[in-house]
Amino acid sequence: MLRLRRGQRQLCSGLGVLTSARLPFGAEMPKKAGATNKGKSQSKESERPLPSLGPVAVDPKGCVTIAIHAKPGSKQNAVTDLTAEAVNVAIAAPPSEGEANAELCRYLSKVLELRKSDVVLDKGGKSREKVVKILASTTPEEILEKLQKQAENK
Repeated sequence: MLRLRRGQRQLCSGLGVLTSARLPFGAEMPKKAGATNKGKSQSKESERPLPSLGPVAVDPKGCVTIAIHAKPGSKQNAVTDLTAEAVNVAIAAPPSEGEANAELCRYLSKVLELRKSDVVLDKGGKSREKVVKILASTTPEEILEKLQKQAENK
């Protein structure tokens, strides 16, 4: 039995003799008619950066995210400031055993008028710099508007 190396094809000549032909280096096998590039981007022009509204952004999966600077151990929960980098939120819970993280999600769900299960801590479990993901279908503009209104009412 004749063993072929990778990249070789077996050819049958009319004399019943088996020979092998090698593809040139870098050459690919011909594509079938109607074949498509599944999962491969066909043009880079269709990929455009998602708009960012300061601390509120949209991740590649389509979820709205909010950059938070948490201040645990405050007297009461409040949105204290809205900067270009993050939303400053004072949390009335100690920063131990995840209490402040749970309170942050609870407070933001109340401010944004969403269910508690729709507001999830995405990054920053042990840091003051956090990223909260909004699972509900809403726009970044709506989120930013509600946060600005809450910051003005402090």
